[in-house]
Amino acid sequence: QVQLVESGGGLVQAGDSLRLSCAASGRTFSNYAMGWFRPAPGKEREFVAAISWSGGSTYYADSVKGRVTISRGSAKNTVYLQMNSLKPEDTAVYCCAADPRTSAVVAGKGIVYWGQGTQVTVSS
Repeated sequence: QVQLVESGGGLVQAGDSLRLSCAASGRTFSNYAMGWFRPAPGKEREFVAAISWSGGSTYYADSVKGRVTISRGSAKNTVYLQMNSLKPEDTAVYCCAADPRTSAVVAGKGIVYWGQGTQVTVSS
């Protein structure tokens, strides 16, 4: 059974940092791109960041660029999201996603696997 399990969320103050983790299991994810999404007004979800299967390419939404870093663990089945200088508007449930196609993860369409999410709350 394939599972993506997120962790690391919490309640922080504006300007603080958090590191989210997503642990994938149930199959080999070394050839899967992975990414992070969060809900957005008027949308089902908003793309936050993505990383290719090799870790050699990363992609970021303009809203988080410069404040967020996505990375993969050495075993390729874990992805991290380091979030710095958090703002109240970053408050959301952050969900992890995985798909063989990097383009699908960046576009947020047709993604094969999703996690349940971890809550991030940023107080002002």
